[in-house]
Amino acid sequence: MSISNLRRSVVLAVAAAAAISLSACSSTPSSSPSTPGGSITGQTITVWHYFSDPNQVALMDKYAQLFQDAYPGNTVNNVYVPYDQMDSKLIAAAGAGTGPDVAVFNGADAPTIALGGALAPIDDQLNAWSDKAQLPSSVIHVVDGKTVAVQGYINLLGLWYNKDILDQLGLQPPTTMDELNSDMAAAKAAGYMGITLCGLPNSQGEWQAYPWLTQAGFSYDNLDQSALSAGLAIGLNWVQQGYLAPDAATWDQTVPFNTWTAGNTLFAENGNWQMGTASSDAKFNYGVVQLPIGSSAGVYLGGEGEGVGAFSKNPELAWDYITSAYLSPAGQLDAQSMVGSLPSRLDTAKDPSVTGNALLAPFATTIANNGALYPSATIPAAGVADVQTAMGQAWSAAISGQQTPDAAAATAIAAVKAAMGK
Repeated sequence: MSISNLRRSVVLAVAAAAAISLSACSSTPSSSPSTPGGSITGQTITVWHYFSDPNQVALMDKYAQLFQDAYPGNTVNNVYVPYDQMDSKLIAAAGAGTGPDVAVFNGADAPTIALGGALAPIDDQLNAWSDKAQLPSSVIHVVDGKTVAVQGYINLLGLWYNKDILDQLGLQPPTTMDELNSDMAAAKAAGYMGITLCGLPNSQGEWQAYPWLTQAGFSYDNLDQSALSAGLAIGLNWVQQGYLAPDAATWDQTVPFNTWTAGNTLFAENGNWQMGTASSDAKFNYGVVQLPIGSSAGVYLGGEGEGVGAFSKNPELAWDYITSAYLSPAGQLDAQSMVGSLPSRLDTAKDPSVTGNALLAPFATTIANNGALYPSATIPAAGVADVQTAMGQAWSAAISGQQTPDAAAATAIAAVKAAMGK
């Protein structure tokens, strides 16, 4: 399936959930995820997550409170697990017959985690949930015919800009790649850095590389090595021109945004979930526009998946946590107000606090113009992790100069073909 066909199918499924019609208004959804006050008490629900950003940690605390208010007598134990260790720790724990009650993970990793035996099927719970119709299919993760996770929100990438620097230089936010490069050149000449982004050699790197790679013509449908090389060369060129720090090859998605909020960089390729951090940390005027990648390129529609651990001792209470926190209207609006994530519920996406938020507009428009399934439907479930790692490694190697774009592309294509059984 091509990126354009993927986009059409994605838009049909998530248009309302992502608040594409930002001018629409409606009352706050009144439906509740379930009847509060279950009969189970005195239990502790353990939730594994990988959040270190203060705003995201605060949201986890808020979710714990929502659950504890709805199910008094029970508590939540939030446990931090580093992003790059989450999948392996979940699978290792499952192998030992243990693990969390609830896992919060990169949604695209659902196939890897589920195939590793770490997630329990939740079809029965989901089908019995009164608000199931409020979730579009794009936020329900199914692996080998079994539902293993849901998403309480949608996240994607945009281009954050420092308006003070743009105004100082007499520039406008870019709408094309040529304008992006021209703006960064002007910023560099004035003593600023051009852009920050993530270049880790893993799925985070692949996530942030994907828009630029597809802008250059790459897709998982045809695996064009020359197109991949051209996409990788974009990042390398930015380093060579002095727009991007070579250290970006070691940055996750938190470090580059914190670097941007320090005020000496013009642009940041980062997500809507950084709205809270921007509000609290940026001491300058700022805004967001769509990534200037053209209509044929893609931007992944992501977000964290929430699943019940395969060896949870309280799977029903774990599901109650998910519905009272992540899937409740209140919880989704908390994610929007505290972090900036777009609600996944169709009704909550129409809330005025979402539709009236100007910073969300570019992200919602991106869903319509460039939204791409994450991971690509072309990649078989068993190959997702290997594909993401290979592409992240190529992006990181090109940015750091460890490999030329041509060499990194050749290595990646070979690994991707092997993972996809081609």
